[in-house]
Amino acid sequence: MAATPPVCDFGWKAPGFDLPATDGRRLSLADVAGPQGTLVMFICNHCPYVLAVLDRIIRDATELQALGVGVAAICANDATTHPDDSYENMQRMAVEKGFPFPYLHDESQAVARAWDAACTPDFFGLNAAGELQYRGRLDASGRTAGPADARRELFEAMKLIAETGHGPAEQVASMGCSIKWKAA
Repeated sequence: MAATPPVCDFGWKAPGFDLPATDGRRLSLADVAGPQGTLVMFICNHCPYVLAVLDRIIRDATELQALGVGVAAICANDATTHPDDSYENMQRMAVEKGFPFPYLHDESQAVARAWDAACTPDFFGLNAAGELQYRGRLDASGRTAGPADARRELFEAMKLIAETGHGPAEQVASMGCSIKWKAA
């Protein structure tokens, strides 16, 4: 089922986390933060919205890291109902795709809840002070990749944040599969 996150709550202070990464390390928000800002993405292995743009996410993450932006991805889906999103399958995908960023496992879903993550992909662009400045989409893609020359909205926003500390006033919300929450 498609979901859309809320619009950017400028200045919202991102809560910290301490999660296992697919490479065996435990990483905190401070560990993944960059000197010019941080991009935290909620993604997963099975979502067609993520899979349609995964190569673009990897491209943008690599280019943003070169600008001093820290990048990390978090999978919070319930692997009981969605086994493609298990920690072992996350490890496999990170290696197969050559993720240039840590891929973190939020098994308890506490981080996804604290961040109010709504869908995959859900992008949180923070400035160097850890304040939310972007909660928009990657580009105009949906369940299938948009045109190759689609405007790189996420990249442009994070570049602006790295340069000025502030995100763009106009943002188009991301859209994707809803987070697969565990039964209460």
